Amino acid sequence: MFSMGAAATGPCYRAPVRSVRTLAAALGAVGLLLSPGEAHADVASWLFVGGGAGSLSRPGLDPKWAPVLHLDAGMGTSPANPLSVGGLFRLQTRFGDGSDYGLFLRTASGGYNRGDWGAALDLGGYLRPWGDEKPGYAATLSLGAPWGITLNTDFQQGPDSVRAIAFVVGLDLARFTAYRSTGLGWLPNPYPAPAASPR
Repeated sequence: MFSMGAAATGPCYRAPVRSVRTLAAALGAVGLLLSPGEAHADVASWLFVGGGAGSLSRPGLDPKWAPVLHLDAGMGTSPANPLSVGGLFRLQTRFGDGSDYGLFLRTASGGYNRGDWGAALDLGGYLRPWGDEKPGYAATLSLGAPWGITLNTDFQQGPDSVRAIAFVVGLDLARFTAYRSTGLGWLPNPYPAPAASPR
């Protein structure tokens, strides 16, 4: 009777212990995942807002100038690198005409990404749901200055020899805030991304 009771209680004892250990391990893993830690920025980000003027030319017609609103948003590889590559979405509105939507591959210098002097080159295409309503190719040269100040020169080449060029000045909000590594004496950036190297 004694041996039968021990045998009967043996399996009942081991199973709950394994379940408790499994539950403890799962809770420990969840706790590690949810525990707060120091954040490390490992991507470059761009969030540009600007305005300027753009010219649209069609065969047989004089170029037409109009005010332009320019919005960019994108992400790329680490801003700590000398060069980063990433993707960019663009909305460019010609007042009185309509908006173009673009997707670009951006190559940017480290200084540009960190809110300092630098440059970025965007190559891609656009879709124009107004006017000729056809897609085309586009390129942008962005010159960056400290404090996120940016000057863009945009060029578009569409079908049927339709061309557009725009000059836009504005502020890259990501380069001005989280990624700014200049002007820290005037406006501190307590958590720059990437973190400033110790000197």
